Amino acid sequence: MQIAIVGAGIAGLTAARQLQSQGHHVTIYEKSSGVSGRMSTRQTEVGGFDHGAQYFTASSDRFKKEIADWSKVGWVVPWEGKLVKLDAAITTPADRSRKRYVPTPGMSSLGKQLAHGLDVRTEQQVMALEPFDKQWLLLIKSDMVAVPASAGPFDAVIIATPPEQAAPLLTGHSEFSKILNSIHMEPCWTLMLGFQNALNLNYDGAWIANSRLGWISRDTSKPDHRAGERWVCHATAAWSKKHLEEDPDRIKEKLSKAFHEATGSPIQAVHAVAHRWRYSEACQPLAQANLWDAKKGLGLCGDWFAVGLEGGGRVENAFLSGLALAKEVSA
Repeated sequence: MQIAIVGAGIAGLTAARQLQSQGHHVTIYEKSSGVSGRMSTRQTEVGGFDHGAQYFTASSDRFKKEIADWSKVGWVVPWEGKLVKLDAAITTPADRSRKRYVPTPGMSSLGKQLAHGLDVRTEQQVMALEPFDKQWLLLIKSDMVAVPASAGPFDAVIIATPPEQAAPLLTGHSEFSKILNSIHMEPCWTLMLGFQNALNLNYDGAWIANSRLGWISRDTSKPDHRAGERWVCHATAAWSKKHLEEDPDRIKEKLSKAFHEATGSPIQAVHAVAHRWRYSEACQPLAQANLWDAKKGLGLCGDWFAVGLEGGGRVENAFLSGLALAKEVSA
């Protein structure tokens, strides 16, 4: 079959690899300039920042097996940073029973490895799906072309994006549209801080109470990361939602203040940038593995599916959802 996948995050890449291994011809369309989605690494003059997903864990045997395979080829390694709970600069130990993994040399590198050998079309935004006999045409917008162009026909289309971005493509599918309208993604403001000297904090990551921030991590504590002192700070979902449309410079000021209050460190950053993740994590993930309409050749996957796990929003959810959908498409 000729299959189009919209979105080159972990769910889309996993589905693509599985389908291609089964002999299907797969084309991935990604609106941004690179792959990996929210498993992103921002490159700056002071080094890289993993400003989206921070690490991943494994609950299922299937994902544990995949991590073992990735580890053998050097794609991922354990992150053994010291993690704590933090409240007004007072620390208490955090649960370290779960093994945490990171790709090297940055979170986005896993997606780049998974994309090898796949036909990925970056900076091409899918604007609409158009029925074409019993197939699909995609209306593609690209900065390289003055007017939108058609791509296809495809026997099946998989949408691997947040539900809010998938919804406009599903106007002709009332059942899926109704389901998507029930799923809402929380936003997250992220602050990236680079320091000239070490802060000498006795931890590498912290869940924070009573703060605008919910999480901070010393990015440079991760294996094979460029030396320096770089911290990634995630605001809470509630605070991010309240300040969603605020100017990034104001966000930078407010979250920088919150970082200093939480850590007790007076040292000022030499690099500070705020980034908004409009669709960060599902409030309530959909209690299934994916959506698939075999009659229409249309499916959805992503980290907003529970896939039998507790909660959503994890790399594991994305992987298992993409894998499960690929198996249904090939059934």
